[in-house]
Amino acid sequence: MAVNGKKIGFAITGSHCTIDEIIPQVERLVQAGAEIYPILSLAVDSTDTRFGTAQKWKEAIKKYTKQPIITTIVGAEPIGPQKILDVLVVAPCTGNTVAKLANGITDTPVLMAIKANLRNQRPVILAVSTNDGLSMNAKNIGLLLNTKNIFMVPFGQDNPHGKPNSLVADMSKILETIEVALEGKQIQPLLVAK
Repeated sequence: MAVNGKKIGFAITGSHCTIDEIIPQVERLVQAGAEIYPILSLAVDSTDTRFGTAQKWKEAIKKYTKQPIITTIVGAEPIGPQKILDVLVVAPCTGNTVAKLANGITDTPVLMAIKANLRNQRPVILAVSTNDGLSMNAKNIGLLLNTKNIFMVPFGQDNPHGKPNSLVADMSKILETIEVALEGKQIQPLLVAK
């Protein structure tokens, strides 16, 4: 199923070293005809890091959307009752977000957006980027893989020898993951070499 005409929430969480990889994917979705609704985690909205300032990321995302950036829980809540989104992408999706989602915690704009979209039984796509994906967060990723309407962008170990527990999604597969998820399926293969 094509994304042309689809309303896609694009939530960015604080894996700051990965944010640069997802901006071209937002552009790709827009070029494919999607309308982007940006959502930022508190960390991305307010933290400057060696990978870029909060303002840099906000300006980068504003280039590809006509919608205002959602940066509060209150701002994300209407996604549910108003049925705003066809699909929601969380990229990068930190281990912190994975853990909270797996345990039903809704204390950030991104988690509220996820909860709101799941309420409408619409797909949520997670593009994990976490240093503990094969350790503390392995159980949470496993739980989410078995949760209705949650789909994963294919992922793999980004540095098996230097960071053996780290997992990062192949961000170039976001569009294809959305297309398959809109049909209610998980894109395969899920595990890829990075």
